[in-house]
Amino acid sequence: MGPPGEVGYCPTGHKSIRAQHRRHERFVTLWQRAFKRECRACRRRACCSASGGSRLWRAVGCWSFRGAQQLPLLACAEGQFDLVQNRILSVFFLRKEGLSKCGRCKQAFYCNVECQKEDWPMHKLECSAMCAFGQNWNPSETVRLTARILAKQKTHPGRTQSEKLLAVKEFESHLDKLDNEKRELIQNDIAALHHFYSKHLEYPDNAALVVLFAQVNCNGFTIEDEELSHLGSAIFPDVALMNHSCCPNVIVTYKGTLAEVRAVKEIEPGEEVFTSYIDLLYPTEDRNDRLRDSYFFNCDCRECITKEKDKEKLEIRKLNDPPSAETVGDMIKYARNVIEEFRRAKHYKSPGELLEICELSLDKMGAVFEDSNVYMLHMMYQAMGVCLYMQDWEGALRYGQKIIRPYSKHYPSYSLNVASMWLKLGRLYMALENRTAGVKALKRAIAIMEVAHGKDHPYISEIKKELEDH
Repeated sequence: MGPPGEVGYCPTGHKSIRAQHRRHERFVTLWQRAFKRECRACRRRACCSASGGSRLWRAVGCWSFRGAQQLPLLACAEGQFDLVQNRILSVFFLRKEGLSKCGRCKQAFYCNVECQKEDWPMHKLECSAMCAFGQNWNPSETVRLTARILAKQKTHPGRTQSEKLLAVKEFESHLDKLDNEKRELIQNDIAALHHFYSKHLEYPDNAALVVLFAQVNCNGFTIEDEELSHLGSAIFPDVALMNHSCCPNVIVTYKGTLAEVRAVKEIEPGEEVFTSYIDLLYPTEDRNDRLRDSYFFNCDCRECITKEKDKEKLEIRKLNDPPSAETVGDMIKYARNVIEEFRRAKHYKSPGELLEICELSLDKMGAVFEDSNVYMLHMMYQAMGVCLYMQDWEGALRYGQKIIRPYSKHYPSYSLNVASMWLKLGRLYMALENRTAGVKALKRAIAIMEVAHGKDHPYISEIKKELEDH
């Protein structure tokens, strides 16, 4: 999987349902029919209803807003979080049609009146502003999360149920380590908070807001579904106590109102519990660059000290005339640059242009790197997403088939990244009428998810239902 948030739901909350069509012709017809209702955000994607379309939409998302980190507006369909109390407005991430929407803003959707009433203390922060600003309503996800924290702190001045061990106010902010660029970004967020939330919020002074935004940036969790599509962000104070390791012994997943922590390795009494803060696909230097930039520390876990996986992750093509160390170093630098170029390009280039970037970079890197090299895998994953967007199912499948085996080797056991790729492949196989391969892939996904999510998780029930339906 690529960096968090790069693929996923439309940030205005358009939702997907699972494709349940046996014939490829019917599957394609569904997609053609889906392009009837325009996405309010990007104006480029559409679906047949607020919750319509194909499940494969999940691998695409809304192109225009991928970097904007917008919290979904479908309260029940996607689970808009009561971000301090670890709660979701609906009991589960409900996937259903016929949702009712707020009569004022027309942008928040609910499964029933009770759910809507429960959400009102939070939704009122935004409802009138959504009406007033219309299409110009665009606070970042961090701003929306911080606004909800401020509102919750006003109504619950003491510790909440999710702050038994650690209170939000006790979060580490790393304020002394923020450079000028990060401080400027925080000031921009503060300005947006005042701009969009002035009617219903009482603000602390600017210095306190700087601290709070810094705390949220360092301690927030990215909420994702079973395919690791981005749903939103939340804070789970007690869960945030866990330290990072690139060799984690637990994994955090989400079920209904809870963030759940499950062991993925044997943990001895007295042994520290570690989770991972970042995507573990990449080599040691890249992982620590990300940790320093986002969390202000270097990892000293066994894998970072030994760098034992780096050689496999940076595998060089076996040639009669092996490339020099300088050539390899230059190609690594090129790979990092093209990854950043692609991230920026998603905001303004067409799918065809994005696919061309992927293909050209893969051709160039392929002269030096093996297909299992993580930089090759990163661009293959992006190409797979573009193929899904362009309805090139066979192209998406080809990329996925190249990705899955190296993923299984590079990621830790019971990795959600591996499970999500098996899941995507299984659904592609099923859509293309290769049931044997589809069943095998979906069962591989279930085997990992039963450990990571627990056997009773609704996601697993849904996947098993897919197997029954096919």
